[in-house]
Amino acid sequence: MLLAVAESSGSSPGRQGYKMAVGADGELMGSIGGGVMEVNLVEQSRGILNDAVTRRRGDAETLIPDAVVSEDLPISPAVAGSLTSFLKPQVHQKHSPTPSGMICSGKQTVIFRKLESVHLSSVENTIQAIKNRLQKTLVISDKEIQIVERHNDSDFEFEKHSDTEFTFSERLGHKNELYIIGGGHCALALSELMSKMDFYIRLYDDRPELNTLDKNRFAHEKHIIDSYDKIGDAVLSGPNVYVVVMTLGYKSDATVIRQLLNKDFKYFGVLGSKAKMATLLWELKKEGLDAGRLDKIHTPIGLPINSHTPDEIAVSIVAEIIKVKNTET
Repeated sequence: MLLAVAESSGSSPGRQGYKMAVGADGELMGSIGGGVMEVNLVEQSRGILNDAVTRRRGDAETLIPDAVVSEDLPISPAVAGSLTSFLKPQVHQKHSPTPSGMICSGKQTVIFRKLESVHLSSVENTIQAIKNRLQKTLVISDKEIQIVERHNDSDFEFEKHSDTEFTFSERLGHKNELYIIGGGHCALALSELMSKMDFYIRLYDDRPELNTLDKNRFAHEKHIIDSYDKIGDAVLSGPNVYVVVMTLGYKSDATVIRQLLNKDFKYFGVLGSKAKMATLLWELKKEGLDAGRLDKIHTPIGLPINSHTPDEIAVSIVAEIIKVKNTET
């Protein structure tokens, strides 16, 4: 059974696009938010997969939506077990008609979609599209699961027609792009942490002999460049683009800033001490660079948690990036 969060709001632990696979043999992968809600939905999935659907007339216990099973529309276990897909609302409030068992507020709608051998090609196509960074969209509906050409830039779309008729679409691939300029120890630590997030990571450095560059198996792309004078040609603007500058020194940082300042990013941060960066920004303003844009650079980079080691610095940067990513603008 494929479980997918079709929509979410408030303080829901499961966010739109979260997914989980439940095997009849007990194997699990992924998450739709955790807690008692997830435990319950996993058990329901196993019950459906093992044809263990039960319903007692007048009892709320059921493994299919209340809108499908009601006093006005009795459904036998055999019919219930034949359902291949439906929607199940989860409201995280104690006294809700459809409580999830959690009290964190918010709500989410979970898709139950039984996967069968006919869907194997769609699963394989999804994997290949992600690996090859193809411009594709995954469509999950009550009628089909398929990969189609991307028709817009929306990350998700959801249309509900009834509790058993719906269409959920998701843009495949990483939703965000991270450019790390400079491949030293902090870049290695940052790449490792960010590789666990929904970011496609590109790393640039002008030192081909750098051992931390060799050790970095976390970045999706690694590029050795002749100099930072043309870094602006490699880094693209975009609403989901994040840039972290951590080159070897003051001069190369300044070169990168000059190259990238007029581009539009979701996040632009530069590693450096408060004193160093204050001096650098002052000099760049004296050159005539846009003071407003310079003041928007996140520097000293990262949340102020008194970090010192490369790993601690990476944690502070990741935390700041997540804060920016998840803040509505």
